[in-house]
Order: sequence, then structure tokens, then C-alpha cells
Amino acid sequence: MASVARKNLLEDIPRFLVAQAGVMFAVSLVTIQTGIIQGFGRSTTTIIDDSSADIWLSAEEMVNLQLTLPIPAATVADAEDVEGVRHAEALLTRTTMWRGPNGEIAPVQIIGFDPASTLFAAGNITAGDVGMLQEPHTILPDLSNLNSLGLSQVGDSANISSLPARVVGLTEGTQSLPASAYIFTSLRNANAYLTSGFNSSTNCRLEDGNLACNNNFQRTPDPTELPAPEPLSASDAITYVLVEAEPGQDLQALKQRIEEQLPNVRALTREEMSAQTRDFWVQRTGIGFILGLGATVGVVVGMVVVGQILYSSVSDHVKEFGTLKAMGASDWMIYRIIIEQAMWMAVLGYVPSVALCWAVGLWTVSAQGIAILITPVSAAGVLGITVLMCIGSAIIAIQRVTHVDPAIVFKA
Repeated sequence: MASVARKNLLEDIPRFLVAQAGVMFAVSLVTIQTGIIQGFGRSTTTIIDDSSADIWLSAEEMVNLQLTLPIPAATVADAEDVEGVRHAEALLTRTTMWRGPNGEIAPVQIIGFDPASTLFAAGNITAGDVGMLQEPHTILPDLSNLNSLGLSQVGDSANISSLPARVVGLTEGTQSLPASAYIFTSLRNANAYLTSGFNSSTNCRLEDGNLACNNNFQRTPDPTELPAPEPLSASDAITYVLVEAEPGQDLQALKQRIEEQLPNVRALTREEMSAQTRDFWVQRTGIGFILGLGATVGVVVGMVVVGQILYSSVSDHVKEFGTLKAMGASDWMIYRIIIEQAMWMAVLGYVPSVALCWAVGLWTVSAQGIAILITPVSAAGVLGITVLMCIGSAIIAIQRVTHVDPAIVFKA
């Protein structure tokens, strides 16, 4: 029976290629869409997942990593006083304005941390050294954002708010797709950038009854002319406190103790913090629905194409199927031929499609910083969807031979 299935499949090569193109299109669309969903969700939580903190502390109103209210820096010392806490560190993140070397402005997400941190990692450092962030007005951008920020290499300078910013290193694999460009720096530099205001002067006057404004950016001071940023004081605002628990601590019990002793503070484990941020972007923003809809369209298109090809193939071989039935073949044996034909189409369309999507994923990460995440689990899921899609199409074709009369063999 297997030879009959392969013979029917390869008998008409142009038709076979059209069918495989349809399967490949459907598989590629489903793979890329599901890969984008997973890559998108992963990108929103990269700096959370890469941290070594057991617990993240934030304001009670925290919605996701980028959307929360500030808490006082004194919370770090308060957290270290809680029983079961081994170490705590501050993290300061907020959006401000970037002005590149060419004068263009853009929003950026400042992420301030202790360069000697044991709980926070600024991604995979590809150039420079994190320790250089100890110097005043130094930054570490993500490699994928260089073009959008007007930068090209380590040593370039730009402005953040009213202060200079010198690139002392590069990182990669940290950028969240929906967020502004990430800029890593030290806590004291981050505090200076976020509290310095902007260096533009705006002069407006009435001219013939119309309001005319002249915006002139003032010269950004040379870094040597500026005092070094001061360390954070207890009253300064931070965004998160990263907590390392004592060995053997029950994290849920430790969370409860922290929330009881620190008013207006919310405690989440690293996994809970990651899940909350990822679920917000994938579910509450509707992005998951849109991408899922695209994957559904791919499956429908694939079923239509494969169904048409199989139905046409069965119609062209009605007499052969009638001959088999006249020879005593059961309906199930005939169904096996059609289903096996569909399975061959599924496998031959799946393998090159996944390989192509994997190559596209590598290109998007290197060229655009966009991850199309294809995991063994998701690849297996797409294979299952492909097989079900082709078998579903085969069921449509099976209806054509269900009532085939063996006498058709003897008709002219």
C-alpha cells in the first residue's frame, strides 16, 4: 500500500510541488508566528530571567517591568534587615530622552545598577567592560540599538537629558521588543540622567497674531566640566530592590515576611515577576491574539491547498481505487493509502519549512535584534499541527472514495 501512496504522490510532479508549496507556506507561517510570540515574550523578561535575584521588590502598583511607581532607596537597607535576606541591591529604571550625535531625539529606557552587582547582569558583554560604568557619564547600550541611536562603536558620545553619555561597552541579547532602547549604566549615573532635566531653551513671542517659538538646544557641557554624579541617598527614588535569600529559605514565606515588614512594597519571586511581565505584553495588549490569528490563517490556507491536491489526486485515480475494492480491498486499506499520502506531504513540507524558519530566525536576531524562538517543544507542536492539518485534508479526500462502486472498473 505504501508504494501506491508514493506513486500517486509523485506521479504528477508539478501538482506535487504545488501541494508542497502550500504545506511549506502553512508550516512556515505557523512556525514564525508561534516563534515570534515566544521570542516576543522572552524578550520582555530577559533582564529578569538573567538576574540572580530570588525575589524582586517593587511598589504595590507594579504592572510590569517598565510600568511601576518608584520606591525610596532606603528600601534596600530595610530589606536587608528582614530575617532570611542575605543581600539586597537597588535597580533604577525609567524612560528619558536621548539626543544622538546627529541631534535626533528618541526615548530610551535607562537601567541603572551596581556595576559590581552579583544579582543583576547586563546581558552578554561583547565589547568593553561593565566596570567602566563606574566612571561618570558612561553607558552600555545594546548592540541591536546602535543604528537607531546614531551610534557605531565604543567611544561614541551622545546626550541623555542634559548630560553627556559616552559609550564604554556593548552588550547584546537584552532588548525588549515593545520597550524603548535599553541603556545600561551605574546607579549614580542613572540617577543623574533621570533628574537632570533637559537642556533646551524655548523662546516664544507673538508675530502678527501667531505664536512663534524658537527651540535651541544649548551646548552640552564637556564631561570634564561637570561634577561627578553623587551616590544615591536614602531618599532618592529607585524602581526595584533585588533580593538574595539565605540558603534554604522558603521563598514564599520570605515574601510574606518582607511584605509584612515593608509597607507599600510588593514581593515577587523571579519566576513570578517574569510571568507577570510576559503575560501583560502577550495577553493584555492583544499581541498574542493577533499573532495567533496569523498562525490560524496559515493552517486554514494549508488545509485548503492540501485538500484540493488530495481530492484531485483521488478523483484522478477513482478507477484504481475501484479496482482495489473489486479485488476485495477494504475501505480501511484505501483510507490508509490516502492518509499515508497526506503524511508524506506533511513530513516533506515540514522539514524544509522549519529549517528555513530557523535560518530566518538567526538572521532576524543578528540584523534586527528580533528573536524568532523555535524550541524543541514548539517545533514538535508545529509538527503535530502539520500532521493534523494534512490528515484533516485527507479526510475531505476520503469522502470521494467512500461510495465508490467497484463496477466503475467495467464502465467505458
